[in-house]
Amino acid sequence: MSSSKLNRTLNQAFGVFLGIAIAVWVLRGFGILAFVPGGVIWLLLLGAIAMAVLSYMQKTWWRF
Repeated sequence: MSSSKLNRTLNQAFGVFLGIAIAVWVLRGFGILAFVPGGVIWLLLLGAIAMAVLSYMQKTWWRF
């Protein structure tokens, strides 16, 4: 897998995790997904942050 393709994949994963986390948070606030625990939202946000950090590290430090 080339470097740019890996970076694009990591960026897409970041967007997916962040989008799902925001959607779940908003729907939980409206009471539609009230049964979803707060820990799930935190895991999604931490997953998004991890993908962003990996993408940044791959782009700047890992010179494959």
